[in-house]
Amino acid sequence: MGEKAAALPAQLRAPRPTYVSCDPATLARALKRLAASGYPIEAPHLLALFPHTFHIETAVHLIL
Repeated sequence: MGEKAAALPAQLRAPRPTYVSCDPATLARALKRLAASGYPIEAPHLLALFPHTFHIETAVHLIL
């Protein structure tokens, strides 16, 4: 998620966006940008969308 995309929820005043990622590195980078836009983490969740594989997705609920 680029800087412009991370700023978009704040510009739209989205009250409770959810970010889903399958890569911890991109998740950390995006959450840093979203936090700088005023969105602290409310609740992270791990999801096994592809059972019987090593892939784990993360869904993070944010609040404004």
